[in-house]
Amino acid sequence: MNFGALIIGDEILSGRRSDKHLAKLIELLGARGLKLSWARYAGDDFDRLSDTLRQTFATGDVVFSFGGIGATPDDRTREAAGAALGLALALHPEAEAEIRARFGAEITPERLQMGVYPVGSEIIPNSFNRIPGFSIRQHYFTPGFPVMAWPMVEWVLDTKYAHLHHAEDYVEQAVTVWDAYEGQLIGLMRQVTADFPDTTLFSLPTIAAEGQRRSLELGMKGTAARVAAAMAVIKADLSARGLEWEDKA
Repeated sequence: MNFGALIIGDEILSGRRSDKHLAKLIELLGARGLKLSWARYAGDDFDRLSDTLRQTFATGDVVFSFGGIGATPDDRTREAAGAALGLALALHPEAEAEIRARFGAEITPERLQMGVYPVGSEIIPNSFNRIPGFSIRQHYFTPGFPVMAWPMVEWVLDTKYAHLHHAEDYVEQAVTVWDAYEGQLIGLMRQVTADFPDTTLFSLPTIAAEGQRRSLELGMKGTAARVAAAMAVIKADLSARGLEWEDKA
């Protein structure tokens, strides 16, 4: 099963806000032995957002969406999801109950609008302020605020997809190679790629600032046994070359 991320908001595209969701989602998935397959960013333009959601619904993937489900006019994610699926919107009774419990006598039609979802949706509990997110067709729509969104993502992963936690034999391992250039290691990379075709090699060089040492992260992704075997070859070769390396945490 593939997991995707959709981060929504003009404020992200304009640079008024910096996205924090992508890195956190990768972290939350990784802690459960899962990995992110893709990520997309979208603004608040209704037609473009609706088209983006049509595409992501068509994948059949599990998608975590962040942003655009508040009460202001620029929050169009609920309507765009409905348009993408050809579904009408309606006030969800469980969402209504949560929102009324949150605001009591201060309830307004605008606040209740936050519980209006495409028909057939389910709520995602919000432990921060009780205003829920919603899910439909394996898409999980959460607020843009990390303090609300991240616990909601954890709830989804632990409630809906616990059976997938650590189910796949998949690991990533790497070493940091000091004072080396990628060009020095191309031959090694080609050999390891040829010898371990069922794994994936990655190489991440850094540009050292003045006074810092140059380094290169070199690693493998795949099943635990094959990655361990490939990394043993890499480490032996680096040591034979006299290069300094250390395991990457």
